Amino acid sequence: MAKIKLTVTKSCCRGGFCKKGDIYIVEDLCPPLCHEFWNTIYPFVYALQNGADLDYGNTRSKQFDAKCPDGGRVWVHGEIEDDLEGGKNE
Repeated sequence: MAKIKLTVTKSCCRGGFCKKGDIYIVEDLCPPLCHEFWNTIYPFVYALQNGADLDYGNTRSKQFDAKCPDGGRVWVHGEIEDDLEGGKNE
């Protein structure tokens, strides 16, 4: 299963969970994000872990951008971590 790198690109998190620049590597377990945000991005993470290409602007790619459901207070960019290292996805 591919590792997914989540990078917080913007944050005004009410609960203090996320700060701009935080990076989480997701393999099997949920990272320390609030449940509402995790529920929003989990379908994208799961799809990438299982080889999907996602809509990304006008193209298909193995990455996504998402905003938290609390008024977009936190933004995250997700991508396959293996691709960043030049490795192969499992």
